[in-house]
Amino acid sequence: MARLTFLGAAGVVSGSRHLLDHGGARILVDCGLFQGDKWLRERNWRPLDPPADSVDAVVLTHAHIDHSGWLPRLVREGFRGPIFATPATADLLPLLLYDSAKCQEEDALYANRKGFSRHHPALPLYDEADVARTLRRVRPVTRQRVFEPARGVRCRFHDAGHMLGSAFVEAELDGPGRPTTVLFSGDLGRYDAPLYADPCPPPACDHLVLESTYGDRDHPAIRPLDDLERAIREALPRGGMILVASFAVGRTQQLVYLLRTLMAAGRLPEIPVWIDSPMAVEATEVFRRHAAEHDFTEANVAGVAEALVSPWVRMARTAEESKAINGHAGSGIVIASSGMMTGGRILHHLARRLPDPGTTVLVAGFQAAGTRGRSLLDGADTLRIHGREIPVRAAIRRVDALSGHADRNEVTRWLEGMPAPRNVFLVHGEPPAARGMAERLHERFGWQATLPALGASYDLDGPVTPPQPPTIR
Repeated sequence: MARLTFLGAAGVVSGSRHLLDHGGARILVDCGLFQGDKWLRERNWRPLDPPADSVDAVVLTHAHIDHSGWLPRLVREGFRGPIFATPATADLLPLLLYDSAKCQEEDALYANRKGFSRHHPALPLYDEADVARTLRRVRPVTRQRVFEPARGVRCRFHDAGHMLGSAFVEAELDGPGRPTTVLFSGDLGRYDAPLYADPCPPPACDHLVLESTYGDRDHPAIRPLDDLERAIREALPRGGMILVASFAVGRTQQLVYLLRTLMAAGRLPEIPVWIDSPMAVEATEVFRRHAAEHDFTEANVAGVAEALVSPWVRMARTAEESKAINGHAGSGIVIASSGMMTGGRILHHLARRLPDPGTTVLVAGFQAAGTRGRSLLDGADTLRIHGREIPVRAAIRRVDALSGHADRNEVTRWLEGMPAPRNVFLVHGEPPAARGMAERLHERFGWQATLPALGASYDLDGPVTPPQPPTIR
């Protein structure tokens, strides 16, 4: 019997964990951190159910922390199986996981020093020793190559176009008669995005686990260069700093490349750009090693590398170099992680600069409910950072064209030509977005979709899941 259980990213965007039980084997597709609201973050501290040592293998769609960031905790809890990922994802994991462990350890130390945590002492979810044990379990597999994470289960990675190394996963399950195929979309990328190839067309499947992050809306019809130019030009007359919270891997490289392209073309004035993340240089080296994955019709990795060594682009590798940015007066751009403002160095810049009306905060990409990025977009008057309420007097601007997620129309485009699956499960979406995606699939293809709840489990060998038309709550 095959069974699919949604341990994360069901009704919410983060914490991607899909458990596939088949023939006595257990495979976890993704193992991400929950981010956003407090009740979600607290789930990161719960032991895996079923126990971690009962999981035979993990298959990763990509390296972003909401898909990979719980792996060291899984290993700490007793997981001893292989972790399958594309070669680029395998190369990116050390950067992201060590950074995650370091940030958690630093945040715990800071909380203990300042005394704002209700835990005494505050502890990290995992440490660098857990990351080292995790990385020893990683097994790189190239896209399109069939691999067997457990007996009776064959998988293949296909290019998802979301970031370097990203993939959607095709899982074929043995059984009486023909095999059953389950397709996990992971995070789908956009068409014609800078640096990345378009998502590969999906193969036919019996069961589709589909992302719905932007399922109720479409991105504006504007090119990323134009959108970024508009936002920066609007911010410059304020005369203050421009803060951009960004994922350290992928989004940062896109931003630097696009900013330097605009400045070199004279579309923006030459102003300093700080990359406040020691990961940026290391990540760019990974980009160079996997140059064949990139869409050279839009950009090239050499252009990213050249942008990073421009005299106008300054790297803040150490905490001291990060603090030195505070001494800059006038316009400049600071790109720092994390992308949803849940931690990392961006918090220190926000704490200092949000009270200044001359500051502009550019919010690029999706911001989950409960994150500081969502609070700013929703018009918060204050933002709680490191135990203090920081007044928000800065201008907050959204830059949607830089999103790395396919929108409603792009997901529909990706599915064109696919035969109707027996079941469609919508994940990685807040309820309004998932309901919007369900409505679109019904309108366009006549498909019924299921919106699973956290912890929901489905028998894949049984009858078709009863239709669950979206309801408005």
